[in-house]
Amino acid sequence: MLDAIRWDTDLIRRYDLAGPRYTSYPTAVQFNSQVGTFDLFHALRDSRKALRPLTLYVHVPFCANICYYCACNKVITKDRGRALPYLQRLEQEIQLIACHLDPAQKVEQLHFGGGTPTFLSHDELRQLMAHLRKHFNLLDDDSGDYGIEIDPREADWSTMGLLRELGFNRVSIGLQDLDPAVQRAVNRLQSLEETRAVIDAARTLQFRSINIDLIYGLPKQTPDNFARTVEEVIHLQPDRLSVFNYAHLPERFMPQRRINGNELPSPAQKLEMLQRSIEQLTAAGYRYIGMDHFALPDDELAVAQEESTLQRNFQGYTTHGHCDLIGLGVSAISQVGDLYCQNSSDLNQYQNTLAGAQLATSRGLVCNADDRLRRAVIQQLICNFSLDFADIERAFNIDFQGYFGALWPQLQDMARDGLIELDSERINVLPAGRLLVRSVCMVFDAYLEQQNRQRFSRVI
Repeated sequence: MLDAIRWDTDLIRRYDLAGPRYTSYPTAVQFNSQVGTFDLFHALRDSRKALRPLTLYVHVPFCANICYYCACNKVITKDRGRALPYLQRLEQEIQLIACHLDPAQKVEQLHFGGGTPTFLSHDELRQLMAHLRKHFNLLDDDSGDYGIEIDPREADWSTMGLLRELGFNRVSIGLQDLDPAVQRAVNRLQSLEETRAVIDAARTLQFRSINIDLIYGLPKQTPDNFARTVEEVIHLQPDRLSVFNYAHLPERFMPQRRINGNELPSPAQKLEMLQRSIEQLTAAGYRYIGMDHFALPDDELAVAQEESTLQRNFQGYTTHGHCDLIGLGVSAISQVGDLYCQNSSDLNQYQNTLAGAQLATSRGLVCNADDRLRRAVIQQLICNFSLDFADIERAFNIDFQGYFGALWPQLQDMARDGLIELDSERINVLPAGRLLVRSVCMVFDAYLEQQNRQRFSRVI
């Protein structure tokens, strides 16, 4: 069913709009300050009663060096001592959350993100994992998906050995680009040898999965030099690859102001970079999962997509969308049942609130019936490239064409353009439309017209 995607330049130019990435629906743009700690406690109680399995996300915001392209919530500092007060408050948060859950709720998925999680010392990582194991039911048989983001400049063989010992079995490696001129332009000097050393360590230590992140559209990139980066990465044989489109939004993200806009590749060059990357990765045997993601055919994401069980949450594509997601740390987002909530994005506010023995929940949203319905529609389209109306009708007791009648002309236009196949029973996203699946999902987004599109990246 999921054959290679088809490149259609005219279609891409027509539908390459700015829009959400749909790691949630409604998106975080809709979060508001009316949602607080009481709502989270109520949702956690429901999770405990249902004994739902868990995903834990732990945010470590510190980085020793700034990467100019970065839009993450981070704190740039050379002072490793700044981690200690943060970890004290993080451990408080872990304890406060865990006491509202049942010890029988298994943690199927764990992810450390940042920032740079390996900014922490070995002792700090040991202590943090010990605290998580004390308060949550982490699996000891290596069957969970326990991942961590790695900066190869901040990790060596001993670091990788420690992470494996602590229970991590997946690593995600930031690489972005291997060309020295590009690296200098974004202030991230990282050699192929450093990256290869971390990957060799991960393989020797039997980590189950290796992901590499690349970015196209950075300053001084050309289709030819980016193709060389992709070729080198293919030789590293990661299980998964993320090929992200750089969104230059200097008015929102201060570090991006250090990038010379005149050195950015043109839209046509960016399209060529993506097209060639897809051709290279497909020829090397990688499957296009969706959005920016590729995986080898035997990877769990590719298998789940074949079996129509792939899901999506704030961690991206996942096989654990049935879990309640608990976000820990500054700016971290939780999804517990129909509740989305986010911690304060300000480090001092996060630490000060927890110092007063209060959770740092600052905003969120409780999904209504329409949100749940549209979330299910978008999830099916973005994960499986297809949607059977009967499934939605049974789950939500609606008539699909009646409920979404106002959208039908837009869907018919997309069908005429060759983006989708549309009949009275289903939508299939065609090979030429799979790169643009976000544009199909946007048709079902009830909030999009009210939003400022400049908050979002473009589809391609």
